[in-house]
Amino acid sequence: MKSTGAILLVGGAGFIGRSLAARLVALGNEVHVLSRRLAGELPAGVIAHQGDQGDHDVVVPLLARCAEVFHLATATTPADTVWQPAMEAEVSVLPALRFLECAQQFPANKYLYVSTGGALYGDAKLATEQASLAPVSYHGAGKLALESFFGVFGQRHPGRLTILRPSNVYGPGQGLRPGFGAVRTLLERARDSGRLVVYGDGGAVRDYLYIDDMVAACVAALAAPAVTYNIGSGVGVALRELIAIVERVTGKPLAVDYRPARASDVGGIVLDSGLAMASLGWVPNVGLEEGIARTWRSLQ
Repeated sequence: MKSTGAILLVGGAGFIGRSLAARLVALGNEVHVLSRRLAGELPAGVIAHQGDQGDHDVVVPLLARCAEVFHLATATTPADTVWQPAMEAEVSVLPALRFLECAQQFPANKYLYVSTGGALYGDAKLATEQASLAPVSYHGAGKLALESFFGVFGQRHPGRLTILRPSNVYGPGQGLRPGFGAVRTLLERARDSGRLVVYGDGGAVRDYLYIDDMVAACVAALAAPAVTYNIGSGVGVALRELIAIVERVTGKPLAVDYRPARASDVGGIVLDSGLAMASLGWVPNVGLEEGIARTWRSLQ
């Protein structure tokens, strides 16, 4: 889908942002990426801007130019701030609120806030967008707070705010980050034969979504009604099952050290993405084993 104007990706130098930027450029769009750190190369054709999302002098000219804006910026994972609520507020919530202050000057733009589906609902099986929100981590609480703040903006400017709640996105291009990204971590342990640390008994259930399916949902949401959408596979997979799939795909056994479960982890979360399927004309196309195989090949 080609936009009628330029598109801005705030925090677009990350895993999802880079893949989304590449797709939007391929569709013929003028794409701008704003990031505090521009480590490595962005996809060809992307216009890069280095700066903070809360810097008025940097953000306002971009919002004046770009009619459609994806907010992808996030600075933490659930494990990063497990005992540090103030850190969550300082590095994630407050910078985004400063961005929102800039956005208020451009209410005619369309904003797509990329939140989280995995950290908002607590333990839930096929959670719909109307399910109770019960985060068990400060990271999830921060996302919930930002949804509320962005939601006020959306109430003041109807039809201008879409919220996307993705499940656990994985795939080629995902960086290795301690305590985050189960698929990427398992594949790294298959590569280096290192020991895998699992918190809990391996029974934690998650909903894994391939990066191309996430990008397709983002692109579809640009032209869709401005509401809140879950974006997930709808299939729950226990960590021990995920380990078995990775061993099958890579042909390498994984050595696992089991440790007590962490307070920031939910037992199981699977998203019901029926609304996205109906409204966006979107379906997840890449199954988990195929997605892991593609990711493994990309690491060779």
